[in-house]
Amino acid sequence: MNVEELASIAVDCGFHLHKELGPGLLESAYEAIMADQLARRGLNVLRQVPIPLRYGGVELPEGFRADLLIEGRLLVELKSVERLSPLHGKQVLTYLRLLDMPLGLLINFGGETFKEGVKRIVNNHRR
Repeated sequence: MNVEELASIAVDCGFHLHKELGPGLLESAYEAIMADQLARRGLNVLRQVPIPLRYGGVELPEGFRADLLIEGRLLVELKSVERLSPLHGKQVLTYLRLLDMPLGLLINFGGETFKEGVKRIVNNHRR
């Protein structure tokens, strides 16, 4: 399965989750449920994956943590805020660069509609 197919499945899971539960839960609740729903679709999903940070001879093995990593190829960062800020997208792009991955999803469950809260973040990705 390619990264675009994985992204499609993740967006579908997120849509149904938002539709059925709506906004208002903690990010950790959405993360646990989304990971379960993706696993039920037969995907390998890791939660809270450490992202190492290396700079100037210093290495932090757990500089950051990605919310979800699907099949080792798609990063998904979840939020539960009223409105996404530009900083959230930059966070995902930084994670993608550190992991050398082409595509990530930023999904916010705090908005009124799912459509306003899902964003594709690309790092030198070609379809």
